[in-house]
Amino acid sequence: MPRTLSKRSILFFSLIMLAKSYFAWYYLFEDGPTWSTWFKEIPFILIIFCLIEWFATKRKIYIYMLVNLLITILFFSLIVYHNHFGFIATSQVIGQAKQVGAVKKSIFAVIHPQYMLIFLDIIIISLIMLSRKKALAWKKSMSRPSNRRVVAALFCISLAICMMNIFPNQASMNENVQAEQMGILNYEAYALLADEEEEQIEFSQITQSVIDQTKSIQSQSKPLLYGAAKGKNLIIIQMESFQNFLIHLSIDGQEITPNMNKLADSNIYFPRFFQQVGQGNTSDAEFIVNTSFYVPPDGPATELYAPKELPSLPKLLEEQGYDTATFHTNEVDFWNRGELYRALGFNQYYDKAFFGEEDTVFYGASDEVLYSKTAAELARMNDSNEPFYSQVISMSSHNPFTIPESKYQMQLPERFEGTFIGDYIRAQNYADYALGQFIAELKQNGVWDDSLVVLYGDHRGLPIFSLEDEDEDLMKEILEHEYTERDLINIPLIIASGGVSTPSVKNQLGGQVDILPTVSNLLGVSLENHIHFGQDLMNQTAYNLLPQRYYLPTGSFVNNEELFLSGSGFEDGRHYTLSGDGNKPLKSTEDEFNRALELLHLSDSYVTQLPDREVKE
Repeated sequence: MPRTLSKRSILFFSLIMLAKSYFAWYYLFEDGPTWSTWFKEIPFILIIFCLIEWFATKRKIYIYMLVNLLITILFFSLIVYHNHFGFIATSQVIGQAKQVGAVKKSIFAVIHPQYMLIFLDIIIISLIMLSRKKALAWKKSMSRPSNRRVVAALFCISLAICMMNIFPNQASMNENVQAEQMGILNYEAYALLADEEEEQIEFSQITQSVIDQTKSIQSQSKPLLYGAAKGKNLIIIQMESFQNFLIHLSIDGQEITPNMNKLADSNIYFPRFFQQVGQGNTSDAEFIVNTSFYVPPDGPATELYAPKELPSLPKLLEEQGYDTATFHTNEVDFWNRGELYRALGFNQYYDKAFFGEEDTVFYGASDEVLYSKTAAELARMNDSNEPFYSQVISMSSHNPFTIPESKYQMQLPERFEGTFIGDYIRAQNYADYALGQFIAELKQNGVWDDSLVVLYGDHRGLPIFSLEDEDEDLMKEILEHEYTERDLINIPLIIASGGVSTPSVKNQLGGQVDILPTVSNLLGVSLENHIHFGQDLMNQTAYNLLPQRYYLPTGSFVNNEELFLSGSGFEDGRHYTLSGDGNKPLKSTEDEFNRALELLHLSDSYVTQLPDREVKE
C-alpha cells in the first residue's frame, strides 16, 4: 500500500468506508450512489475516527479495524434485510435478531455471494497483519499522534454536516427516502436516538363513529346477511405466503392451486384483498384478523401489544358460547405467540408439542400433518354441544420454498426449474394439495357443513428486491405485466359456508382488518361495543381505505382505484392503479393520505392505552 496513505490512518480508513458506503447505496437505493453519497456518509464516519485519533494512544489500528468491522456488518445486514423486505432496517428491527435462528434458511436464501465483497478489505488487512514485520511497521506509523487542533476542527465540521443532513429531513414519511436524504449512518443514529413518540389521542375521544367518519363509511342499521351463519363453527385458515395471482393460475396447462380454485369458484371470493401486516409478518396477520386493529409502527404486535387486554374475536365468540383454539406447528414461543394467544383470549393453542416433528418441512410439521391432526381435533370439538372457533396457520409454503422432493405434487416446466419463482410455485402447489386433503376430511367428518370457513393469505411470498432477472421475466410471463408492489401485497380472501350466499366474485376492496367485522356480521355477533378499524365487506362495499405499514413506507395506502406509495410526503408519492392501467388519471388524494395516517394514529393511541393484562404466576 502507498507509504503516505498507510501512515494516515484516518484518511486510509475513511477511503475504505467511502467505498463501502457506495457499495451499500448501490444495493439499498433505487438510483444507487451519487456525488452526494460521500457528503452524507463520510462526516458521520469522521466523527468516530476523530474520537479514535483524539483518545486512542495504543492499539489504534485495532480500534480502527473494529469500527470498520462493525460498520461493515451493519451495511451487510441492511443489504440482506432490504433484499428480503424492501426497506432500510433500524435498531428496532435489528432488535428482533433473536428470531434469526428460527428462520435462518429464509435469511440464507437472500444472501447473494456478491454481498460478501464488502468484507474483502478486512480479509486483506488481516492477512497483512499476520506478517509480523509489516504489521509492526504499519502499527508504528499508525500510532503517530495527530494534530489535536486539526482533529477538533474536523470533528466540529463533520458534526455540523451531519446535523445539516438530519434535521431538514426529519419530516419525511417514506423511511427509505428518509435514509437516502440523511445518509445511512445518520438515519440509523437518528432512528436510535430520536424520541418520535406521537402524542396520543385521548382514549375517550376514540369512538367507532370517529373511526367510521375518518374512513368515510357509514354504519349499517340493518346489515344484509346478519346472522346468516349464526350458530355455526368458525374456521379461519391462514395460508402462508399465498398471493392472489396464484388463484386460477395455470402454467403450461397445469393448475397450480386446483383446490383454492374450486373454493373461489363455488363460494365468495374477494380478489381485491390486501395484506396489512408489519414486522411480525405471520403473527401480525393473526393479530390483525383477531382484533381489527392496525399493527404498531415500530415492532411486532406480539411484542408490543401482547401485554394488553385486547378486545378480540375469540373473546367476542366466547361470550356467545364458543370454544376457541389456534393451531400452529411451530413452537409457541416463536414471535412471542404464547403471550399473544393469552392476550387474544384463545382457550387453548396447539403447537409443535402437539404436532411433533415426524414429517418436518422448514420450521415444523408439514401441512399434511397440521391438517390431519387438526381435522381430528375439530371433529372432537364438533361433537360437543357448543360451537367452536379455530384458527389454523399453514406453514409448509414458507420462504425459501425449497420443499423436500417427497412433497413434490407437480412437474415444473424446465424454464422454472432452479428458480426462486419455480420453488415458490411448487411449494404453493403442495400447500394447496394438503389443503385439499383437509377439506376432504372436514367434509367426511361432518365439520365442513357445520362451519363458516374463511381462507386468506397472510403476507406476500415473493419480495420484489429478491428477484433475479430470470425471476422477473417469469413473473412478467405469469402476470402479463411487470411485478410491482400492487401485486406484492395482493392476497386472496375466500368465505365458504352453505346458505350464506350463492357463489360470487366480490370486487369491493378489502384488507385483513376487515375480516373480524365481516365474520361477526355473518355469525350474528354485534360489534356495538367493540372498537374496530375494519368494515363489513358484505355491506360496506362502496368505499374502503387501507393504510399500510412496514412492507410499504408509512403514509402508503390502498383505495378503491389505486395503491399509493408515499414519498417525503404526498406530493412526491407514486401511484399504481389497481387495474394495472397506467393511463388512468390519478385517484389518490392528499385528504386520503392524511386520513390514512390518522387511522393509524387512532389505532396506535387506542391499543397503547388499553389496560395491561394481569400476568398469572
